[in-house]
Amino acid sequence: MADGADAKSAATGAPGGAAVETATRCGIDSVEISRIERLLLQTPAEELAKIFSAQELADSGAGPGRAASLAARFAAKEACVKLFPRELALGQIEPSEFSVVRDAYGAPQVVLGAKAQALLDRHRILTITVSLTHDRSSASAVVLAIAAHAEVPLAGKVLYHVLPLRRVVILDNLRRVFGAAAPAAEIERLAQAHYAHLWHLFTEFLRFRWMSAARRGASVRLENVETLDRALERGKGVLMLTGHFGNFEVATVAVLGNFPHMRNRLHFVRRAIKPRWLDALVTRRFRRAGFGVMAKRGSLDAILERLAAGDIVVFPFDQHAGPPDGIESEFFGHPAWTFKSLAIIALATGAPVVPAAGWREPDGRHVLRFEDPVPPVESDNVGEEIRRTTRAYNAVLEGMILRHPEQWFWVHRRWKDVDPKK
Repeated sequence: MADGADAKSAATGAPGGAAVETATRCGIDSVEISRIERLLLQTPAEELAKIFSAQELADSGAGPGRAASLAARFAAKEACVKLFPRELALGQIEPSEFSVVRDAYGAPQVVLGAKAQALLDRHRILTITVSLTHDRSSASAVVLAIAAHAEVPLAGKVLYHVLPLRRVVILDNLRRVFGAAAPAAEIERLAQAHYAHLWHLFTEFLRFRWMSAARRGASVRLENVETLDRALERGKGVLMLTGHFGNFEVATVAVLGNFPHMRNRLHFVRRAIKPRWLDALVTRRFRRAGFGVMAKRGSLDAILERLAAGDIVVFPFDQHAGPPDGIESEFFGHPAWTFKSLAIIALATGAPVVPAAGWREPDGRHVLRFEDPVPPVESDNVGEEIRRTTRAYNAVLEGMILRHPEQWFWVHRRWKDVDPKK
């Protein structure tokens, strides 16, 4: 018979009560309950915790129905990985990245690990719905992958067609990242949503010029601030790993609002903007707000000096960097020439590398979130250590981009062909 507490219609249950969108994939799996009974008898608790989450083990209870309940959850895990056969075959995803918990009404919900969330984002999947059932001998699960659809404001649709600045570059970049998993219509919606984001940046650039720092700071919410606090407490300064997300100029004003003692101790390492008058304007605004500005070339001594003083050095890491400044490193599954200086400085100084990304909420407010420091990837070979650590930074950037893909700067020619001998 069906497990009434764990049954859920595959046609309902989008997060927040929203209507479910189109299902793009389906996964089905069945598990013999006797198999889970043997697993419970023969598996130590620490090994069992690698298969089931603590919440799953707690929800299954300790009574006679425990094996059946866990069997249904194990079937759900197996059904979830079947949604991604390529990644499963390559060892990029495993059942433990998915777990099943009950909502307030007792219906099952799929909870995603970090790798699973990144995979859904890459495939433009909004959520996974699940239905569980079991009889006396076996348990079964059916999961549906619900497609995500980018929201496109009118400004994005108009600019996409009327002022298609770098449209070819944007579409090529989006296809490179999402093309194997997302339909062409979604790629175009993402491009249009990106044009809307660029329009917002332009209007904010004009509007915020006349807005006080206090008002700008009030329009930004900081998340995970304690991570930055702990990193600064190490006394080695902080290397802030970021990219061209959201409106970073607005978001960073909030940093000084929460860390007023860091005024004139937070420095941006960046390339000059073209034309020169725009670069001068942006630089002047940054310095007026209390931020230092350093050139990406020729600033190594200044960066080391600032880190030794315990300052924050913000390092945009998502632009092309040919030799000798860069090394080839994977980025969204494709080779991309990437700055190696961040890894070199982090390895040499021991300064923590704290990722940070900003985005704009639908109501116009901004969010700036700090992530846990990215540790260096150790190796006996220094060159390999730099290469692996640089790849780790790119992987973090990928996750932050996928969180709000329309608000990354897709106009960059990120994947350029380079002859390393030149």
